Amino acid sequence: MTFPRNKKTWSLLATLSVIGSLSLAYAQQGQGVVSSYMPVDITESFASIMARMKAAKPQIEKAHSDLLQARYDLSDKPARDATMSQGKPLQEGVRVKLSSGATWEQLASMTPEMIRDENLFPKGFYPLPHPNHPEGGMVFPKFEIDEIKKQEGRDLTRFDLDFDIPDHFLPEFPAPIYLTTRPDLGDVSKGKLVTIDNYYEIFNGILNPKQIEGLRLLLTPFPQQQFNQTEDRRTEKASRGVACLDCHQNGSTNGATHLVGDIRPQEFRHRIETPVLRGVNIQRLFGSQRALKTVEDFTEFEQRAAYFDGDPVIATKKGVNILERGSQVHFMAEFQEILDFPPAPKLNIYGKLDPAKASPAELRGQDVFFGKAQCSACHTPPYYTDNLMHNLQTERFYKPELINGLMAVGDGSIKTFPLRGVKDSPPYMHDGRLLTLEDTVEFFNLVQGVKLTPTEKQDLVQFLRAL
Repeated sequence: MTFPRNKKTWSLLATLSVIGSLSLAYAQQGQGVVSSYMPVDITESFASIMARMKAAKPQIEKAHSDLLQARYDLSDKPARDATMSQGKPLQEGVRVKLSSGATWEQLASMTPEMIRDENLFPKGFYPLPHPNHPEGGMVFPKFEIDEIKKQEGRDLTRFDLDFDIPDHFLPEFPAPIYLTTRPDLGDVSKGKLVTIDNYYEIFNGILNPKQIEGLRLLLTPFPQQQFNQTEDRRTEKASRGVACLDCHQNGSTNGATHLVGDIRPQEFRHRIETPVLRGVNIQRLFGSQRALKTVEDFTEFEQRAAYFDGDPVIATKKGVNILERGSQVHFMAEFQEILDFPPAPKLNIYGKLDPAKASPAELRGQDVFFGKAQCSACHTPPYYTDNLMHNLQTERFYKPELINGLMAVGDGSIKTFPLRGVKDSPPYMHDGRLLTLEDTVEFFNLVQGVKLTPTEKQDLVQFLRAL
């Protein structure tokens, strides 16, 4: 069927877009993909858009909250013997809930086909939807919003949506900053969130002029899909935009989330959690599909396309910032490439445990990591990445399902993220579906079919905490 493109049709598509039902702009009347583009001309007033979306917010957030409650134990249960680099307690224990009557041992004894046919794959192992998947866009945790507003007077609050993961599952804030160029200084941030207001006083005398300029650009807000000057923004007041380090706070992560820009239609787009920038100097693949080969490529791509859902037409309308490759992009990359992993005093120069410093449980966990669990097939020392992509074929375990606007059909190929400093960057997986290291061990034990014992799982967690 050919869909008529008259004025009335485009008006309908524009209205659907601002509601957030982007998938309907791609597929009309069940006829499949019609267009990869979002409507540019918005015919509804901003006041009307905001009023309608504010009214819809409670129901949208309840649906997502119900999903999280059904999947996870979200209670605050800090570990008594494990913290992040600056002292925030790690959350411990398996938080993914099982179907009634099921056990982890039972699942580990079943084939993927049996788990799929009996619908026993834990719901917390399914892809995690965005807090409002049909709408999407950047969403920030409240502690980041509050500090940016305090320092800069810039408001990252969305009127239509709040962040979803509880703070106790998120990285410490502000995160420490370690530099490959000055390991003797330890945390150079001195407990402050680095912003456009304080970066110079913190880093003058530590960075060279190019790096300082690169940091300034990383802290400068530029227009983005939801944070801009247009009538289809998602902030009450016209916004200057977002900065790179609004998500990558202090070169780490605050858990902020959005959707990848390189997949259509909307329901097939993956939620993506902000990855840390620590250790980008040893990484060779960037971007949600890892098609970018340098951090310079990624920096430029983010500003030109990813900020605007991969739509260059929308980017032009909202005020895309075109960076100059030979100076600005280079300066930004030069700063990013000196962000170091947090110290790991129990590791030797080869990235493995020093027997004189490690506990018996950590040493046993290292043996499991390099042996039965087969973790090292992808996560090779000293940084615990092979700089490749791997497909876990999670779709073996469940049938395709539409979950709060997300079509769960598997994850495809995923980059091997470095595990150095992994305890400092929960939640885990590219979409943040795994809240703790214990959840992560259970996930890979099941998906890989390695059948670890309860003791081996506990020891493996102890080893991961030491990286």
